[in-house]
Amino acid sequence: MREGLKSVHWVPLESKLLTAVAFAAEAQILYLRFHSGDVYCYLDFPPELYRDFFGAESKGRFFLREIRNQFRYERLARLAVANMK
Repeated sequence: MREGLKSVHWVPLESKLLTAVAFAAEAQILYLRFHSGDVYCYLDFPPELYRDFFGAESKGRFFLREIRNQFRYERLARLAVANMK
């Protein structure tokens, strides 16, 4: 598990694709939890793009258009984050 993951603040999302988001600003890591239970972290993620994501009308569409295939990422184990709220 990524160091510091337990200390990030998860924000629930209303989305057909995503259930929650967390952002570690100092490390510039975006964490996304999907309805499947999978959690991915996107590396070198700029704070201004996080603000844009959070302000987007559709978080799923924003993810598909601006995040997926645009940043290095790691898939985290489901069990490691299953109890995080």
